[in-house]
Amino acid sequence: MGLISIPANPVPEGATVISLTTQDGVSLRAARWEGRLKQRGTVVVLTGRAEFIERYFETIAELLARGFAVVALDWRGQGLSERQLRNSRKGHIDDFEIYERDLIALREQILEPFCPKPWFALGHSMGAAVLIAQAHAGRSPFTRLVLTSPMIDLYQLRFKTGARLFIEGLDIVGLGGAYIPGGGGRSIFLRPFARDVLTSDEQRHDRTVAVLEAAPQLLLGSPTVSWSNAALRLMRQFENPDYARRTLTPILVIAAGADRIVATPAIEAFASRLKAGHFITLPQARHDLLMERDVFRSQFWAAFDAFVPGADDELARTLRAAPPQRRRRPFWARQRAARV
Repeated sequence: MGLISIPANPVPEGATVISLTTQDGVSLRAARWEGRLKQRGTVVVLTGRAEFIERYFETIAELLARGFAVVALDWRGQGLSERQLRNSRKGHIDDFEIYERDLIALREQILEPFCPKPWFALGHSMGAAVLIAQAHAGRSPFTRLVLTSPMIDLYQLRFKTGARLFIEGLDIVGLGGAYIPGGGGRSIFLRPFARDVLTSDEQRHDRTVAVLEAAPQLLLGSPTVSWSNAALRLMRQFENPDYARRTLTPILVIAAGADRIVATPAIEAFASRLKAGHFITLPQARHDLLMERDVFRSQFWAAFDAFVPGADDELARTLRAAPPQRRRRPFWARQRAARV
């Protein structure tokens, strides 16, 4: 369960790989870097669907250069963490709340014993959505969140209600472990660069391909039906205007203007309702902002450096002292209870 290093993507110096065990017995791969002796805090890097720690070595090195300690995690079902199904190409999950068990294990087994405060999180896409849900529930241990291309809604999802009902129906009849219709075991990262919707940087595209060729065990295919059903349920919650307003952790949201994975207009609408939110769109950038060209990455880092302080600030303390909001049961849970 080590880290895969290749000449084009070397492991940042000082890595410690740790095997975590969640409260439900799932084994996860995590890594931490102590950085300088006088750290400015700790940044936790949380990836999107189908990603893996190695894809963020460049970002981790840049965080270390800024004086932060860094922690990175492979979510259950991806990277070199334990899979939920026999087919290792399926990053399966039944409910997004289960991902919070991964965050609990990370906090208890890495952050609390080893990592200097304040703690910050840098989450991408799916990882960003999980962080929002945790913050909304009032359980986030992070002082501030920086979210890139958060999975608030999907890009140009037509007939949204019908799609939700169709996926839920497939899940109900026992097809939760199957790939979504039209999906399969091939990774989106292995598409030719000319068809890549994730980045416009050919060198960084090729770097991801090289890592996967060196370590095919990292590969994931299309989402499963259950994963998709769980994702659609969570995104439905984000549509409620009060959801964002009751999420009190300070959040910087950075969206990609040319995103063809998630819906940038929905991200902007969500971010506009945050009580302590800041929103930036990088025009012409594609979904994987941290794998994009330097012209876009430099804008990301300028926003990051302006938002993430090296110590806890008055805004964060004030928001954390606010009384917790009563959490309503998710819509689908209420519907199921009514049917019973």
